[in-house]
Amino acid sequence: MKNLLKSIAGVRKAMGLVALSLIFASLSLSLSAQEHPITGHWDLTVQHNGQSLPSWLGVKLSGFKTYVGYFVADIGSARPVSEIVFKDGKVSFHIPPQWESGDNDLLFEGTLENDELSGVITTASGEKRSFVGVRAPELKRNMEPKWGKAITLFDGKNLDNWHAQKGENQWVVKDGILTNPKPGTNLISNQKFDDFKLHVEFKYPENGNSGIYLRGRYEVQIEDSKGKEPSSIYLGGVYGFLTPNEIVAKNPGEWQTYDITLIGRRITIVANGKTVICDQIIPGITGGAIDSHEGEPGPIMLQGDHTAVEYRNIVITPAK
Repeated sequence: MKNLLKSIAGVRKAMGLVALSLIFASLSLSLSAQEHPITGHWDLTVQHNGQSLPSWLGVKLSGFKTYVGYFVADIGSARPVSEIVFKDGKVSFHIPPQWESGDNDLLFEGTLENDELSGVITTASGEKRSFVGVRAPELKRNMEPKWGKAITLFDGKNLDNWHAQKGENQWVVKDGILTNPKPGTNLISNQKFDDFKLHVEFKYPENGNSGIYLRGRYEVQIEDSKGKEPSSIYLGGVYGFLTPNEIVAKNPGEWQTYDITLIGRRITIVANGKTVICDQIIPGITGGAIDSHEGEPGPIMLQGDHTAVEYRNIVITPAK
């Protein structure tokens, strides 16, 4: 009996220590959030010549006092930021140019106030652009979706379900195939979607390069990639963010398939019958997105400003 009482006392003490450690952990997290309010993901809107351009910034703490991150401009892929300076509500960093013109570093200077960012981006060519930013939504779902009826976005007959993003529409339907004979504007579905399953069949020429934007914001890469090492910029990748576990690209001129499921930020990509990305989280928008309003439904967008590409059997099944 005496040993039993000792055991009970020991359990109570252990439970007390566990509860105490949980309290301290909670306090630590709370203090961390107060000490490091710049950390997290930020959806940015940049002003340029009367237009609102999408951008994105991710910030995390490396060690005890150094901030690092990733930045996405209106074009290009997510690029690493080796150090982000944050002090007294001011945030700044600089990174070398990527695809944009100019030889200078891009300079980001902003202020964090009331959990919102604002400031100025000086481009590689020296142009100054103002921006505002809000925290990106988590897009968590409380339950698995129930799927509705499949919608045929392209039936091989016409472009009734689509419109050009801007300018002249170079996309045509020929022999049941949707194609862009020459580089030009992107093609956008008239309907917008939240969570969905998407089936697409596509074919590209040698050195072909295109992409499919989910909700108009997350590009799944289409590129002549057979024989290459897996990368987020090759076939099966979410451009600049998520790398497929293998390259399953066929030869140029062969029909290939994507079966993509997007639930909140969680994406699964089945390329040519193989799961190459399984239930991974997309951190933020990719370059070329239509906007940075991640909490809103968005269209399917086919990239048309690179090389020619062919599509058929585009079918989407939205969540109810």
